[in-house]
Amino acid sequence: MKRGLIALAAFFLLLIPAAAFAAEKPAEAPAAELRSGLDQLLSEHFVLAVMSMTKEYEGAPDAEQVQAALQQNAEDMVPAIEKLYGKEGAEQFGKIFGSHNGYTKSLAMAAKQKDQQAAAEAKDDINQFTKEFSVFLEKATGGKLTKETAKKALLAHEEDVQKTFESYAEGDYKQAYQSFREGFGRMFTISKALSGAITAQMPEKFASSDTKAADLRSSLSSLTAEHTALAALGLQKGYDGAADYDFVNWAEDQHTMDFKKTISAIYGNKAGMQFEKIWQSDHIIAQGELAAAAAEGDQQKEQAAKGKLMNFSKKFGTFLSEATGERLSEKDAQAAILKHENSIIKAFDNYVSKDYAASYRSFREGYAFMFEAAKTLSNAIASQMPDKYTGSSSSMPSGMPKTGFGGASQSEEASRSLSLMAVSLTALVILTAGVLYQKRHSFRKMS
Repeated sequence: MKRGLIALAAFFLLLIPAAAFAAEKPAEAPAAELRSGLDQLLSEHFVLAVMSMTKEYEGAPDAEQVQAALQQNAEDMVPAIEKLYGKEGAEQFGKIFGSHNGYTKSLAMAAKQKDQQAAAEAKDDINQFTKEFSVFLEKATGGKLTKETAKKALLAHEEDVQKTFESYAEGDYKQAYQSFREGFGRMFTISKALSGAITAQMPEKFASSDTKAADLRSSLSSLTAEHTALAALGLQKGYDGAADYDFVNWAEDQHTMDFKKTISAIYGNKAGMQFEKIWQSDHIIAQGELAAAAAEGDQQKEQAAKGKLMNFSKKFGTFLSEATGERLSEKDAQAAILKHENSIIKAFDNYVSKDYAASYRSFREGYAFMFEAAKTLSNAIASQMPDKYTGSSSSMPSGMPKTGFGGASQSEEASRSLSLMAVSLTALVILTAGVLYQKRHSFRKMS
């Protein structure tokens, strides 16, 4: 079932009761909504692209279903583009993207077999593609975006995906997950710069997306969405007994440190320590116990682990309600966390039962939900601390970790005088078509 950006947002908005929102909602101004939509689609694209490449390389039984999810993510971008500048532009995007879709198992085998000739051919293919596509983009934008700028953006994103995959294929799993985290964070930097340019070009529709409340929302979205991705990967890897399982756990530990820093920056070190204790005990640790129990076929242990996750939803919901001064009601906060846990469990249960299509549907739904949950939480925090989260994001609270958001300011983007098509079509096509083009060839880059 196809879900465009607007459909996704509307659907998951219904999952959190209206009572959960604060009276004032600075984190969901139109510009913040635009930025969050880009955050969601672009970051999910990166996650699915990396998953698809590694699954294909391993010959995993769910490789086809991951690729289908990646394709659906790209199709979901089309209505988002149409909303910005019409059907014609959306159709143009669809045609450009369609020519770069797909890959074959033989290309994955080239990487596995360290085929030197195939690697050389892949480098030539990628270089030729970036030249041709950059020229096209310069013409499509009437010179507003130069071919040099387009090529630089394309190669930067491609490098993230390539570095992650190649490190994985070489067995350097720590580097692979470090690159994964860096590449994931870059998507939020890009969406901030992109949304800033769009709002500068359309001031009658959007105020600035470069606000403290929008930054807070993007930061929380990055943290919660990355957790969802790592949790799904960790459960799969743990169940399969994969060689990189310990390094997924390492990435989750690094992520927990970033989340703790964010909580500490907002509410103080004591709250940060309280967060870490709740987050780890009946949550991260419980996920590992669930994966192990499922691998052993021990239903009793499996149910015990799921029970811990249900308990976590109550504890963490209470924590968030108390931290926000009940701007999030305890009931609604607990219900939102429970929804998240159920989506993770559902995706994993379907994976174990080999219903991979259902597993990735659940994953995508759970991933999208994180962006709505982050909106709710950021609204509560912003209304609780208006002195910190009102106005331009020239500065955020000290101690906030770098979780990916940042990039050029609105004024800097405006000075480039990019047209709306240059901003929306170019960035989305670069990030989407570029990665999927290199998917067809990057498996051959191993040497």
